[in-house]
Amino acid sequence: MSKRTKTEQEDRGTRDALTEVMRAGARKLIAQALDAEVAELLAAYADQRDDQGRAVVVRNGHQPKREIQTGIGPVTVHVPKVRSRQGDPVAFRSALVPPYVRKTASLEAAIPWLYLKGISTGEMQTALEALVGPEAKGLSASTVARLKQTWREEYEAWRQRRLDDDHWVYIWVDGIYSGLRAEHHRLCALVVIGVNARGEKHFLAIEDGLRESTQSWREVLLNLKARGMNAPELGIGDGAMGFWAAVEEIYPSTRQQRCWCHKTRNVLNALPKSVQSKAKQALQDIWRADTKAAAEHAFDVFVETYEPKYPKATACLQKDREELLTFYVFPAQHWQSLRTTNPIESTFGTIRHRTKQTKGCLTRDGMLHMMYKLGQCAEKTWRRLRGFQQLPKVIEGIQFTDGIESTTIDPVAA
Repeated sequence: MSKRTKTEQEDRGTRDALTEVMRAGARKLIAQALDAEVAELLAAYADQRDDQGRAVVVRNGHQPKREIQTGIGPVTVHVPKVRSRQGDPVAFRSALVPPYVRKTASLEAAIPWLYLKGISTGEMQTALEALVGPEAKGLSASTVARLKQTWREEYEAWRQRRLDDDHWVYIWVDGIYSGLRAEHHRLCALVVIGVNARGEKHFLAIEDGLRESTQSWREVLLNLKARGMNAPELGIGDGAMGFWAAVEEIYPSTRQQRCWCHKTRNVLNALPKSVQSKAKQALQDIWRADTKAAAEHAFDVFVETYEPKYPKATACLQKDREELLTFYVFPAQHWQSLRTTNPIESTFGTIRHRTKQTKGCLTRDGMLHMMYKLGQCAEKTWRRLRGFQQLPKVIEGIQFTDGIESTTIDPVAA
């Protein structure tokens, strides 16, 4: 046996030993958490006593052991049971290990990710074994097929839910292209994320579209309006979309902010590589300026510097001049979030670059369902908008000048 092979086997053995230690620790922690949950339930019934002074609700052994598939492999859990001495029904439902759960949410999230990486239903078991170990069970092709059906039903219910329980202040919009094709066009998912008055961000739409056309976006916005979405105060997106013509028709009071990430890429693409680094810094000087006046000055400097030699680059920048600087009339705490479509980019960045693998294992509807599932998983990790306390003021129509609150009411918002 070669020294390298021996070392690899030793490393593998060490990793396996560490995994076993982690599983043992997980079992112990889960057992402690379950005991704490039962103790809390029993405490709620502590004042109830029978004729002999005994507690009415008591522990009653355990449910049969079952394995939960996790990112470190299967972990055995032993959920306690309780009963009432008087025969009254008392149910113990663990929040940590609900009934019938056989895999963790992280493993559930891994399945749509594997699809988007090009793993077919038949290969899913092998891929999951690589993630959680050879003990992975219960995720056969038929099981995955049932999961896909469940996701389809969840997606259909989600895209019809009402939106009028919240006031939506800002929305981010973008078109996410996949490798799938319909006739001669790549399929495009039109994505909308909104932030409500409490600063909570949620996906509002993930719909099939055609090349981000105005009609496709019009249909998305009409659907959102029919479900009760109010006119947002601001929409943030790329300048090359049909969204802007559609929003002017459906929500004419919504202000427009062009994404600086998209704009920077487009401007730099019109410049030779030799000047891109310096030009990028000059563009950053615009949107990093503390005031709109300073941004306007930096904007003029960029145009004067590059227009003589690179008119296409400066024309690309100038055509959205006002819409690139809209964020200055909103709270300064929000500027970082309002200048780009990063909430969408960060969630679907890997999907945007996919071309070949996905074609063989996903239909058009399947792609939308996977995007929805990924979106739901990502949404759980999002934090509230920085400076969310300012959102009610934005809704009221209070004006902000260079990010600072002024004393007059904005007639457009009011």
